[in-house]
Amino acid sequence: MTSPRGFRDRGDDSLLTLLGDVPELVRNLVIAEIEAAKKWLARTAKDGGWGALWVFAALFVLFWSVPVFGTFVIAGLSSWWPVWVSAIVVFFAMLIVTAILGLLGYLRFRKIGERQNPVQSIAQDVKEVRDEL
Repeated sequence: MTSPRGFRDRGDDSLLTLLGDVPELVRNLVIAEIEAAKKWLARTAKDGGWGALWVFAALFVLFWSVPVFGTFVIAGLSSWWPVWVSAIVVFFAMLIVTAILGLLGYLRFRKIGERQNPVQSIAQDVKEVRDEL
């Protein structure tokens, strides 16, 4: 008889049958843990790559866009304001853009620490087995 989730009711099996199934169950558990570790590593590498990309984008804006775009905007604003006021306004606008891009990168890196890694999962499994015994 199977349960609604598809698991077989093992209440009527003999002790030797249950002991004979232990190696296969352990093997399945090890394979599942290795697959979980691979998936965790792939997600972590992806988030790390995206975080590095956002930080690189912030640095790109800070170091390459400031001279080109900043000069253009300063020249345009200097027709209404003095040149020094125009330069300060453009500088702070670029700092805000850099802070936003840096924050996006930081938030992506923070996702890495929020996931449960496979070692923690194995430790939790071992703890649950010990609690049952």
